[in-house]
Amino acid sequence: DADLGGFGGLFDLAAAGFGGPDTVLIGATDGVGTKLKVAQMANQHQWVGIDLVAMCVNDLIVAGGEPLFFLDYFATGKLDLVQTAQVVLGIAEGCKQSGCGLIGGETAEMPSMYSPGEYDLAGFSVGAVHRDAILPKAMQAGDVLLGLSSSGVHSNGFSLVRKLVEKEGLSYNESCPWDPSAGTVADALLTPTKIYVKACLPILKKGLVQGMAHITGGGLLENLPRSLPTGLGAKINHPPLTSIFKWLKSSSGLEDDAMLRTFNCGVGMVLIVKSENVAEVKNELGSHFEGSVYDLGVLVSDQGVVVEGALE
Repeated sequence: DADLGGFGGLFDLAAAGFGGPDTVLIGATDGVGTKLKVAQMANQHQWVGIDLVAMCVNDLIVAGGEPLFFLDYFATGKLDLVQTAQVVLGIAEGCKQSGCGLIGGETAEMPSMYSPGEYDLAGFSVGAVHRDAILPKAMQAGDVLLGLSSSGVHSNGFSLVRKLVEKEGLSYNESCPWDPSAGTVADALLTPTKIYVKACLPILKKGLVQGMAHITGGGLLENLPRSLPTGLGAKINHPPLTSIFKWLKSSSGLEDDAMLRTFNCGVGMVLIVKSENVAEVKNELGSHFEGSVYDLGVLVSDQGVVVEGALE
């Protein structure tokens, strides 16, 4: 529980099960990007707070740690209490989903900086990990890559997404053409970024993972190598594209390489696992993860990420 209103937020490491010389803190900061423009144009602000938390805490767990607390920064031209309340409720929901405390934040009114109805968000999260559990750990060729499904576009690539919506002559309030069951175009695009914390913490605490990669800007091709040591690469068998990414590919005309560098293409997190641990990891994920787990590929003795076959 946080007592808001002070000049700084306090957090008790010992009460969270950390502290002592083997505790290492992890920090992460991020925003929601131009997905906010879609929320503002559609006047739907209830989900972007979840995106804000997700973009930070998903980065924290890649280091093997547990998110502890979160702070937000909300900047606007003129405070709209209804709009702001929706955003903050989303942030609180994101913190609930990731099991971290919301211990403070800042709200700034700057009329000369933002037009009416516009706002920007930034988030800051701190987590902790015991020194011997820091990721990545030792890897070798033959280690298995498991992909965890995304909930949609998440929070990257929206400058292109907005151009494609305009190009196709779509309104954000009309029925979604790639998935009528998703509601409106705005409903589909504003589906919040999946938070992987509670699904992954059990396998992290059991030491079943060698490394992880959060698939954000730069896609699979640029984010997976960030978690690999020199001399190792990956051979990928990409799962079929979901309807939103099929539509984006068709409308944009992007080649596979560009798609994989622009969007998550349906894979929001990658786990690197020893082959002997794959069955146990899948079993744990079956109990804690609401989504698909893909057999994505393996590590190879070569640099770079190679995707076999075409994206379909």
